[in-house]
Amino acid sequence: MKIIFKLFASLTEFLPQQARYTNVIEIDVAPDATIAQIIEPFGLPEKMVHLVLVNGSYVAPEDRMSKTLKEGDALAIWPPIAGG
Repeated sequence: MKIIFKLFASLTEFLPQQARYTNVIEIDVAPDATIAQIIEPFGLPEKMVHLVLVNGSYVAPEDRMSKTLKEGDALAIWPPIAGG
């Protein structure tokens, strides 16, 4: 099934070169793939996977190993951000 995968800020470097400007790609995933399994092939450092949203709803770290997505869902990930 196809989902939308979005990475923000410094995580965009883990996307294919052609997607880094838009920070969005459409990917095929297995229907039973968890968020953790979807992220794994991109090589994101675990400490950099801070804020995870599915269709705009927050997914807690303890749910990322079991939560699956549906066709057309959008998975968005932000690293920790500091500012002042």
